[in-house]
Amino acid sequence: MPNSDPRKNQLLAALPDLAWNRWRQQLESIELRLGQVLYEPGATLSHVYFPTTAIVSLLCATENGASAEIAVVGNEGIVGFALFMGGESTSSRAVVQSAGSGFKLKAQLMKDEFALAGSVLHLFLRYTQALLTQMAQTAVCNRHHSIDQQLCRWLLTSLDRLEGNDLMMTHELIANMLGVRREGVTEIAQKLQAAGLIKYFRGHITVLNRFALKKRTCECYAVVKKEYDRLLPDFLVG
Repeated sequence: MPNSDPRKNQLLAALPDLAWNRWRQQLESIELRLGQVLYEPGATLSHVYFPTTAIVSLLCATENGASAEIAVVGNEGIVGFALFMGGESTSSRAVVQSAGSGFKLKAQLMKDEFALAGSVLHLFLRYTQALLTQMAQTAVCNRHHSIDQQLCRWLLTSLDRLEGNDLMMTHELIANMLGVRREGVTEIAQKLQAAGLIKYFRGHITVLNRFALKKRTCECYAVVKKEYDRLLPDFLVG
């Protein structure tokens, strides 16, 4: 499998040598397909996932089937943080939003590691604090900021978790992530393309000008980025 180096995931790369030597033989290389569901709400978590070239969306859904993204996880983090926060399940849904590679680790091995209460525990708790900041800021952004600002934030946040400037993502999928109408996403994407910030063709988005996107988005992107950098100084996101 291409890009199958576990240490392309920044959390795995930051593991102390002793922990890395315990984990390295237990990590299983996997392909993460677009739209693949890693876990459903209420399901017992059997594994945790470490994306390397993929991006996973954490979604919350309503009874009528509507959903919205609360956070994204890429090569900076882990999917399944509820496991080491004391729960065996979570109320969110984890779906692959950008296909690629990753690794998974059995839940019991993660729990055994945390029982040691060493440096790995502190590393992953700092990551979780940063992830919770992303969730909180996403809720604020979805409530108070324009679709234009939300889309720019979403593009920047996603690119920070990938190598390069390309995303494979349709307008319909982006609308589902943001919890807005597809027509609204299409209109804003056309404006961004006309302004020379992105190029979009058949589900392939290339960001041409990150700096201009940062100027166009709201403060939410910077708030989250700053918190990741503060809590995880050894491997800055973006």
